[in-house]
Amino acid sequence: MSDEEALLRWRLILGSDANEGFGKDVLSAEDLARDAALSWLYDRPDEDDDVRDLIRNGGSERSRLTAPRWINEVHRLFPKETVERLEQVAVEERGIHEIVTSKEVLERIEPSETLLRAVLLTKHLMSPEVRQLARSLVQRVVAELVAQLATEVRHAISGARSRRPSHRKSASTFDARRTVAKNLAGWSDEEKRLYIRTPHFFERRRRRGMQWQVIMLVDQSGSMASSVIHSAVTASCLHGLPSVKSHLIVFDTDVVDLSSSVTDPVELLLKVQLGGGTNIARAVRYAEGLIENPRRTILAVISDFFEGGNPDELVRSVERLCAQGVKVLGLAALNREAVPVYDRALGKRLASKGAYVGAMTPLELVDFVVDALE
Repeated sequence: MSDEEALLRWRLILGSDANEGFGKDVLSAEDLARDAALSWLYDRPDEDDDVRDLIRNGGSERSRLTAPRWINEVHRLFPKETVERLEQVAVEERGIHEIVTSKEVLERIEPSETLLRAVLLTKHLMSPEVRQLARSLVQRVVAELVAQLATEVRHAISGARSRRPSHRKSASTFDARRTVAKNLAGWSDEEKRLYIRTPHFFERRRRRGMQWQVIMLVDQSGSMASSVIHSAVTASCLHGLPSVKSHLIVFDTDVVDLSSSVTDPVELLLKVQLGGGTNIARAVRYAEGLIENPRRTILAVISDFFEGGNPDELVRSVERLCAQGVKVLGLAALNREAVPVYDRALGKRLASKGAYVGAMTPLELVDFVVDALE
């Protein structure tokens, strides 16, 4: 990076207050536009949540940006990675609801998980026309998430391979990795070809047995939005697979069973009402009533464990379930990052009664289910 590029970056980071130290010649016309876009986002007055436009001085002119114009500008001026970060800051840190409640913005914006979280948090502010556009955005993001997870889920649960060698030879049990490793001596440099003298096969084993229940209790407080999304996707992928009966229940101070909607994660997410209080103990009591065979049940409580109900009652319920043989997971996060933020004191109490407490990615939860099926 040249000195000029470094100087420009620092000027954009520091904002217009640094004009005197850097001089006006540092910024080109396009750089001034970038500066205006960054100023609209980062220099908004915190004390007035109803401010919808920020007027910024630029030379002798005054320019006005609105949310739709701002979206167009950042897409024009910044690379994709920066655009995604700016949109995330706008929605999640600055609370600029116009990003997802404006028809013009939704028609322009690139679907992402950040925007999906924002839609779930603000859908009650949307007009019917905007809500229809938002539904399309939800469908596109969810379809991508399902596609990423569905193949791994089906492979892991319904057709797992044992690496034990087999003498039964068929195309479906051909072990390509082992075959290549054992036949490297047959490589021809001249022909650039590997000659296979001894093909290898593995033994395919289907998992059979009694049905397992996977009950997902999901805290729908606003801070859990990402975990709500991935819980819906995971429950959808688990649903209908051999030997698995999945449930999805969301809760705040009330409990809502959405198990009938797990086949349609888009519809499920649009039914979720993010925000409100938290009563984990009540949700766990509800889940207890669903359990058919404790020793073949996985109960995943997905919450930050800041309990607004009775924590002692929650601890007693978890202790009782673990004693009965239920595998209780206390997941402070179920998403791609699996970075937990939760009430660690309550988490330790639950762990002392036999629960696993931590965080998982969706695929790690699937692997946990697979281990139970084994």
